[in-house]
Amino acid sequence: MLEKEFVSAMPKLGFGLMRLPRKSENVIDTEEAAQMTDAFLTAGMKYFDTAYVYDGSEEACRKALVERHPRDSFYLADKLNASKWAVSSEEEAKKEFETSLERTGAGYFDFYLLHALSSENLKFYDSYGIWDFVKQKKAEGKIRHMGFSFHDTPEVLDSILTAHPEAEFVQLQLNYADWENPEVQSRKNYEVCVKHGKPVVVMEPVKGGSLANPLPVIAEEMKTVNPERSYASWAIRFAASLPDVMVVLSGMSSLEQMNDNLSYMKDFTPLSEKEQEVLEHARKAMAEVKTIPCTACHYCTGGCPMHIEIPGVFKAVNRRLVYNDLEGAKRDYQRLLKDHGAASSCVHCGQCEDACPQHIEIRKHLEEAAAMLEG
Repeated sequence: MLEKEFVSAMPKLGFGLMRLPRKSENVIDTEEAAQMTDAFLTAGMKYFDTAYVYDGSEEACRKALVERHPRDSFYLADKLNASKWAVSSEEEAKKEFETSLERTGAGYFDFYLLHALSSENLKFYDSYGIWDFVKQKKAEGKIRHMGFSFHDTPEVLDSILTAHPEAEFVQLQLNYADWENPEVQSRKNYEVCVKHGKPVVVMEPVKGGSLANPLPVIAEEMKTVNPERSYASWAIRFAASLPDVMVVLSGMSSLEQMNDNLSYMKDFTPLSEKEQEVLEHARKAMAEVKTIPCTACHYCTGGCPMHIEIPGVFKAVNRRLVYNDLEGAKRDYQRLLKDHGAASSCVHCGQCEDACPQHIEIRKHLEEAAAMLEG
């Protein structure tokens, strides 16, 4: 089990390695990633998070972190994904573990997670014996702590934690926009973890970057209250202020973002009462604008036969919905079409929806995007 002293001593900022800087679409900039890693460790931070399905992330982690720093100077989290869009058999699923060890060169994982559990894929983790497999690897000393990441309802989360008390922590999508969202239910899921005594690792604190560019009325109030702080800082500090949060993962993709995050997380202070009031206003304002809740994880794009850049399409749509900027949305969309398929080219195969942890009706929204942006 994770001791309370260990959890409370954990530096609150974690480095999520899903969105590392890239030289091109398929090439991670390991030099900048190394600079970011050095800055992160120099500031006293320790927790790095990658996954088997994060394209190129594990190899970049080896080059930027593992080969350049003592193994006991950081914590590394990795994940096994047994969903049908990731693997097709028990053998493939279990092979991910050794592949991840080889890619990262880490020797062992401080934290190891069953990836993106939900009512739709839980049967694979159960039927493949993944829970016992991970417990075995922990007994062998190749895993220090086991847990899982989660995208579903509080009821499902409660049933998993009841059935698997061996899970030591839970990774949740948690941010101020989703705190009371009836679909994501961040608050209720967090409260289930508290009930079971499981510390929380936060993912998507900035909601795929969208909270770094809030509604104008929200941005204005934030700058009035705290003109020196970035918009992203409000989101990350909100999550870090929750008492049962062990670490908040920020998927940083540039040294500039790293330096910004460290500027307020190196000497972290919880949100003030006034700042909490601002975020309550933000929640109410955002609830009135219906956007596509895409977090740009890109799980949907790997198997798309038409090579549609789905998160980019949805980002353009949200620009239209949030800022009423149709011209800007169309410009963003046209840039995507230089290297990717059009929204209207979707063949409705549905693989994207099988992979989406947000359970977005992707095919329907692509039709709407085509009507909005291609006309």
